Formats: sequence, structure tokens, C-alpha cells
Amino acid sequence: MADADINFYFDPVCPFAWMTSKWVRKVQAQRDYTVDWRFISLRLLNAHIDYDKHFPPEYEAGHTAGLRLLRVAASIRREHGRAPIGPFYTALGTQFFEEHTGTYTVDNTDHRGTVGFLTPVLDELGLPAHHLDALENTDFDAEIRAETDEALALTGRDVGTPIIHFRPPEGVAFFGPVISRLPSDEDAVTLWDHVIGLASFPGFAELKRSLREKPQLRAFGVTDDEAPEQEDWHAGSRRTQKG
Repeated sequence: MADADINFYFDPVCPFAWMTSKWVRKVQAQRDYTVDWRFISLRLLNAHIDYDKHFPPEYEAGHTAGLRLLRVAASIRREHGRAPIGPFYTALGTQFFEEHTGTYTVDNTDHRGTVGFLTPVLDELGLPAHHLDALENTDFDAEIRAETDEALALTGRDVGTPIIHFRPPEGVAFFGPVISRLPSDEDAVTLWDHVIGLASFPGFAELKRSLREKPQLRAFGVTDDEAPEQEDWHAGSRRTQKG
């Protein structure tokens, strides 16, 4: 693919990446932008972290499921090109965050990264079942790690997902923005213009607060018409301990 207007680096299990992706799709529809949906793995990004010591109990299983799903995405991209990745991400995010409540984690396994979960998703998209083999295929990890490193080279390493690169290769790149509510169509483009304007200023580095609302997603039990509960994300992370 020639350079898209937006490179959007996502991990499919990140709810904030999903919320930001919905906003970007609203902007895309109104500005006629092209989007290349690229990979960043939270599991690989946190490979040096002791999950038991630093994260809530379900995080390792969730991040591992995300990596397994990105292997499948890499398999799909290798065989069918980049076009199916956006629909694949949409199908996953819709199931994870819009149509499901409660946990996917049973006996330390997050079932989003299993054959049983993924088979109907591939069927829905008309993609061959042999891509299920990629769930266990660590040969794809080098490709996913390279794309993760590519994303982090744009922003620095002390970030999470998503990472957006606007008008690559020379254009501005940034982590986030982290949003918990989906703006209206009109507000979506206004927010986009403000974010790009701020991030494009040559001296800009960071605008941040650690208090976050739970995202307005069914998976979190939050409806579109209620104010979500706020949590302190400890410098942007759900890590329970630093260092």
C-alpha cells in the first residue's frame, strides 16, 4: 500500500485503542482519509515486566491473547494484503467491547485468543480457516515486534496503545489520544483538528492526566448516557507497581 493518510497501530484487546479507532473511523468518513491498520503488541511491549508483580491478575492472559490475535492478523495480511485488517479489527472490537460483558478469562486463559472464539469471526469475514494455525505460530512474532518497534520509534517507548502517525512518513505521530467517550460526527473532526494542531507544534511533548473514566463500552457496563467512573491510571498504566 502507498502511504496512507493515517497509520493506526493497535492491539486488539486494548479498550482505549478501540475507542480511539471508532473516533478515527468517524474522521476518516468525513475527511476521506485512508487508514493503514498496523500492529503493536502490548505483550511484546511489556515483555520485560513481571506481570504477577506489576499488573492486575487478568492482564497477562489478555495481552497474550492480543499477541495471538495479531499473529492471525499478520497471517491474513501476508496472504490477502492490508485491506482485510480493518474489517478484522472491527469484528474483533465489536465482539470484545460492544457485544460482550464480563470476563473472557477462565483458568488463566483469555478465550479471545482461542480457536473456538476466532472460528466464527473468520467465517463472518469469509477468511480461510487455515489462518487459525497462526494463533500458535511464533514465527509471526518477529514481524509483530518489528512493527511494534516501528511505532515506538515514532513516539518513544513510555507509551501504550494506540499510536497514530498522520501523513507518514514525515507527518506527526503520537500516542492516543486516550478518550473514554465517542464524540459526535461534528465533534469528531473538531477534536481531530485540535489534536493534530497541538501535536504538530515543533516544541510539543506531552499533555496528560492520570485520571481516566472507564470507556463507554458495553464490556465495562457503561452506557452512552451515563458518566463513567474515574480511575487513576498511575502515569498512564494499570500497572499496580512501578519499576
